[in-house]
Amino acid sequence: MSTPRDILITSALPYANGPIHIGHLVEYIQTDIWARFQKMRGHHCWYVCADDAHGTPIMLRARQEGITPEDLIARVSEEHQADFAAFRVGFDNYHSTHSPENQHYANLIYERNRDAGHIARRTITQAYDPVEQMFLPDRFIKGECPKCGAPDQYGDNCEVCGASYSPAELKNARSAVSGAVPEQRESDHYFFRLGDFEPMLREWTRGGSLQKEVANKLDEWFASGLQEWDISRDAPYFGFEIPDHPGKFFYVWLDAPIGYMASFQNLCDRTPGLDFDQFWGKNSTAELYHFIGKDIIYFHALFFPATLHGAGFRVPSAIFAHGFLTVDGQKMSKSRGTFIKARTYLDHLNPEYLRYYFAAKLGPGVDDIDLNLEDFTARVNADLVGKVVNIASRCAGFIGKRFDGRLSGSLSEPALFAEFVAAGESIAAAYEKREFSRAVREIMALADRANQYIDEKAPWVVAKQDGRDAELQDICSMGINLFRVLIGYLRPILPGTAAESEAFLRIAPLTWEAIGTPLLDHAIATFKPLMTRVEPAQIAAMLEASKEDLSATVMAPDAAPAAANPHLTRDPIAGPVDYDTFAKTDLRVALIREAKQVEGADKLLQLTLDLGGETRNVFAGIRSAYDPRDLEGRLTVMVANLAPRKMRFGVSEGMVLAAGPGGKDLFILSPDTGAEPGMKVK
Repeated sequence: MSTPRDILITSALPYANGPIHIGHLVEYIQTDIWARFQKMRGHHCWYVCADDAHGTPIMLRARQEGITPEDLIARVSEEHQADFAAFRVGFDNYHSTHSPENQHYANLIYERNRDAGHIARRTITQAYDPVEQMFLPDRFIKGECPKCGAPDQYGDNCEVCGASYSPAELKNARSAVSGAVPEQRESDHYFFRLGDFEPMLREWTRGGSLQKEVANKLDEWFASGLQEWDISRDAPYFGFEIPDHPGKFFYVWLDAPIGYMASFQNLCDRTPGLDFDQFWGKNSTAELYHFIGKDIIYFHALFFPATLHGAGFRVPSAIFAHGFLTVDGQKMSKSRGTFIKARTYLDHLNPEYLRYYFAAKLGPGVDDIDLNLEDFTARVNADLVGKVVNIASRCAGFIGKRFDGRLSGSLSEPALFAEFVAAGESIAAAYEKREFSRAVREIMALADRANQYIDEKAPWVVAKQDGRDAELQDICSMGINLFRVLIGYLRPILPGTAAESEAFLRIAPLTWEAIGTPLLDHAIATFKPLMTRVEPAQIAAMLEASKEDLSATVMAPDAAPAAANPHLTRDPIAGPVDYDTFAKTDLRVALIREAKQVEGADKLLQLTLDLGGETRNVFAGIRSAYDPRDLEGRLTVMVANLAPRKMRFGVSEGMVLAAGPGGKDLFILSPDTGAEPGMKVK
């Protein structure tokens, strides 16, 4: 075994403004597989992460919910960590950017760069929302990309062409908070002189630390010139105040990647002998790797290395970018039910199935991967249930019933076992290079070979013949040993199944080195099924549970855009409807007889509406704005001739009318005084 390496691994920090979904999990599963592999190889490996807890979206959402930002990020952090744990993502530490450690390193990096002359101050003209009376962060301004013309793009970068720009360059810009046209007002801001580091960055980006396609992309930014980076934001803002500038706050993208350092410092403070400078110091010889999505390359491969270098810290050994996730070949969709939250998946399926499927698709590049649900079902059932687990189930019963759970004292097929062990070198090389799909193919080829061996030896036939007990024990013991090798190779991908297999085999957690030593004259436990088949009904139930009724409430046409209001979409306006068609809409006064929360739904209330002798059941997306008890006895207006719609929680027999920017500012329409249930509204 070679000398153990010192390795620190990070994943991009999930934003503390919403739940984890399966698109996020691509990255965390990819990173976790690589970290677990390194640990199995005997290296000193640490995997840290944290919630990205600062910024205007956090502040606005907390305001909408009527809680403090601190309460919001604490709740979301608990939810995130529960989801990650359920998917067997084995962080050595999970922290928050809203922490003393993060504030310390943000201040330190800023002050060192400031003292070295890498921070500039100047007055700029900035977008201001006259309705909300606040300066708008880049991500809260939307419009048309100035480079490619793509609509509905954020104010800092285009998700279509990848261009970066200033919000002032956006065409037809609007506030994503209120929908108002932003005004231009002056404000003092602080800028990081990224161009000061161009020689260093050019050398680093072409020094083997980035994937080739990522380095090529960065060349485009070098060609257009490295621009100064605005690292300050005006109050109100949830984040860290800049030490020497009251009322100014660090932009979230300054302190977010510093969260990697903060989380590791927090781990060092709790782990005797673990030294922060050994991994982050300027002269560090440890390995430092960041796994990120391809949409945040600019920040991780230019800004963060430059700020680190300017402050006297080391830069990453490498950054590994990955692509996006599609489902059944399309972008994830709430209406189709393919925008699947981690928790919704867990309600229906084994998390290790998704880990395996992602691994079978993932390579070292930045290509997008597709979760084809039909292929997912077939592959899990064929590979995991039909091949790998089947080996143990075909052999364990005979060992338990006929030989008191004890394996043979020698291998009947040592050459076959040696073939399996020798394959570990190639499989390890694939894991190391993040060629997980190749590793899976090679492991499954071995699984086919193991099943072929069992088919050829036919232990079920041997068991029926007198005088062949020793042969039966040897065949099944060989099968169990081949299963053990396979589950060892799959351990980085299937840690939960591996742990259950190790309990069945009565062995310590497998290391890569231990895989090559067979189990001889060894007692195993009674076999219990390790996996069950995926049924189409489970997939259908998961998709149905993921669907969101985006039309449960009618919104006023001047309500906030989709970024601030989940009831709205930015789809093109539909074609005109003639007056006669519109006149068929039957608006009626309704008395709210009963209102109650819908268990399992974040936005819905269930209303029992009285139309003057006729009762209707309606689901309305107004939970954020109303306590159900305050609605009972009130009059409202509903669309009475809307066709019933089957939803996850029941049938909705109409639609109430409401308007407002969203959150707590959402108001059901009330008729004039004197109106009675059932009256027509004209």
